[in-house]
Amino acid sequence: MARSHRQVELAFDPIAIDTKWQARWEKDGLHKVSDDDPRPKWYEMTMYPYPSGDLHIGHWYAMAPADCHARFRRMQGYNVLHPIGFDAFGLPAENAAISRGIHPYEWTISNIENMRRQLRSLGAIYDWDREVVCCLPEYYQWNQWFFLKFFEKGLAYRAKAPVVWCPSCQTVLANEQVLNGACERCDSEITRRDLEQWFFKITDYADRLLDFSGLEEWPEKILTMQTNWIGRSEGVEIAFDISEASLDAKEIRTFTTRIDTIFGVTFIVLAPEHSLVPQLTTPENQQAVDDYISDARQATEIDRLSTDKEKTGVFTGSYAVNRLNGERVPVYIGDYVLTTYGTGAVMGVPAHDSRDFVFAQKYKLSIRVVVAPIEWDGKELSDAYLGEGFMTNSGPYDGMTNVEGKSAIADDLEKKGWGKRTISFRIRDWLISRQRYWGTPIPMVYCDACGIVPVPESDLPVLLPQDADFRPTGESPLAANHDFVNTKCPKCGTDARRETDTMDTFMDSSWYMMRYLNPHYTDGPADPKLLRHWMAVDQYTGGAEHAVMHLLYSRFFTKSLHDMGVVDYDEPFLRLFNQGVILGEDHEKMSKSRGNVVNPDDVVGQLGADAVRCFLMFIGPWDQGGPWSDDNINGTARWLNRVWDIAARDSSSLAGSLNDEGAVRDTNRLLHQTIRKCYNDLDRFKFNTAIASLMELTNHLNKVWADRSVDVKTWRECTEKLLLMLAPIAPHMTEELWEMNGHPYSIHQQSFPSWDEVLTAEDIVTLVVQVNGKVRDKIEVSAGIEEAEAKELALSSPKIQSFIEDKSVAKIIYVPGRLVNVVLS
Repeated sequence: MARSHRQVELAFDPIAIDTKWQARWEKDGLHKVSDDDPRPKWYEMTMYPYPSGDLHIGHWYAMAPADCHARFRRMQGYNVLHPIGFDAFGLPAENAAISRGIHPYEWTISNIENMRRQLRSLGAIYDWDREVVCCLPEYYQWNQWFFLKFFEKGLAYRAKAPVVWCPSCQTVLANEQVLNGACERCDSEITRRDLEQWFFKITDYADRLLDFSGLEEWPEKILTMQTNWIGRSEGVEIAFDISEASLDAKEIRTFTTRIDTIFGVTFIVLAPEHSLVPQLTTPENQQAVDDYISDARQATEIDRLSTDKEKTGVFTGSYAVNRLNGERVPVYIGDYVLTTYGTGAVMGVPAHDSRDFVFAQKYKLSIRVVVAPIEWDGKELSDAYLGEGFMTNSGPYDGMTNVEGKSAIADDLEKKGWGKRTISFRIRDWLISRQRYWGTPIPMVYCDACGIVPVPESDLPVLLPQDADFRPTGESPLAANHDFVNTKCPKCGTDARRETDTMDTFMDSSWYMMRYLNPHYTDGPADPKLLRHWMAVDQYTGGAEHAVMHLLYSRFFTKSLHDMGVVDYDEPFLRLFNQGVILGEDHEKMSKSRGNVVNPDDVVGQLGADAVRCFLMFIGPWDQGGPWSDDNINGTARWLNRVWDIAARDSSSLAGSLNDEGAVRDTNRLLHQTIRKCYNDLDRFKFNTAIASLMELTNHLNKVWADRSVDVKTWRECTEKLLLMLAPIAPHMTEELWEMNGHPYSIHQQSFPSWDEVLTAEDIVTLVVQVNGKVRDKIEVSAGIEEAEAKELALSSPKIQSFIEDKSVAKIIYVPGRLVNVVLS
């Protein structure tokens, strides 16, 4: 049974008001967005939800403030598109369907229907005619179309690669989907497999993805994360001779950014997956190497690269020759070396690399200093020396600075054909193959005569068969569906086989911003005219956890489409804002196991959507998140009660009131200051401080009402503008109060109020300062200055200081806004 969240009696019925206005807005098409509107466009997106079954309060925390900001932009005079859809393909639906014994489509569509209802209760300005659902053929047909375009341009290719594998989910995982060596979905221990996979060549765009000049406002931390993920390094690729092993391969190639330390190489380490490992491993070392490789395949790349992990390795029994000094160095394998970075081999320079230093000490390998500071006395190092210095123990390069040595050695290597200057990237190509059912079929055919053949565009979509057995077996469920697999070669017409892997679901989200423009367009993935009008997205909001997957893939996708001439822009999102995370009342991450999950349906059903919206925006800065609190949301509800009470009052009862000129002036000043602050805060996603300023205004209005110190005109102006400022935050209640006060429908078609800079200025008064009753100075101060500040200013005046020097002050008399009298002993 849902717990009760309401601890306050409301002066109005929020549920009835929510229902009334949501129905009216839908009937009137208030949130329908015209593509022909003459106002300047503003395209604002929040990351679409996965249809897991129920919206939780975390969804509301992402969506309610985003909706407020989009509403605010509309009040600024923009034609705002703020759409929503569902990230409907993926592993969770398939796993849930397996556990429940129902089809993933049935489970997904049922969840979408429920989540639509919940999203409508939010009161957001979504134009539901533009909804996208990625699991429908009218959407994923264009995933397949993009795949064919990438293949046509050489950006999609098939290759054998080691992949992270979940034996329970029976599918490939991205590195980011592995936590502490286990699948994040089912907690099973992962392993590795070598599989033929489809890839997109994101590495072709590595340098361009490091160019952030087209991004207007992105968080620095996201740019840093993408920079580190791409991992651009300038250095030298150098070959070590292994011809003594009598193999077809005659050398091991390594990449280094420190070629100046080449004479300090005392070992080489290969990744356990390196293709030369089986050939270089001698019989007496075979068992140790096999055991080590087996253990390494259980760990993720992230775990293997962890700075906390002990660096280990096993000797293969073979040696390589450093051609620059003729020295034979042992070849090890080590799990801290990856085939996915550089060449999959590293040269070990323990004197000048901390990781290599630890490795050399562990396996009793030589540590030779080859770059030293001028003051080095020749003694053994206690740790690796990482700084600049002079070349030593480096043959003909001795005496050079290491910077000079880098250049000289690189020149000589290139002359002799032993190496070359190059650039290396950490980023690997995007592996898009998944051995699961619930995803977009890859539109390729395998023909014994013709090889790999793309499905013709005219035959799209390749439909996902409804009758597949989607239970995991280790290969794609589609492989067992003979009606799906068996087809004719599009090129020669003979029997052929369809590709049975499906696409990574990040394919769906790489271009969904284009499909929102017209989700039912049939002549292409998006209407070119609407692309020119709406794209790029002006503002994108969502979680920072997507920095190096969705956001990076979307940027790559857009740049690729730009090069193909499909779009005329090369960045999808001009501005990005990352919200924080809402926690449970125990300040812990919400989870069912902790019992701290808040169901928004329960709270909305008791306090209304506006109370939830306001509370979520008020708990703290949006980018930092904060804890849920039943007590505090009731505090928010009480404030909305006060707003209701203020706006529902009969202002004509103020006729004949005192009409205090000072109170009217103060009220107008505070009103215009509040408008300015609220405008600027909403503009910069500072919802909590915007609401705080509105609370301050409502407190002031209650005071002047009680004092009957303002006139009808002032009161009406204040309440009207209060409602307008609150409208994007609490849309239902403000619409009701707007109507009650006789204003034309709808408040959400009004402009945000403007302020007069002159009226925001604090009044200046002249403060007379006396010493023992005699005027000694006059100072200008704000009319609303506090007593303590007035006394401090008076005492700090140089003129007054000269009179009270070496004397003690008995007391200070203050007459507000007029006088300070310093009485000396």
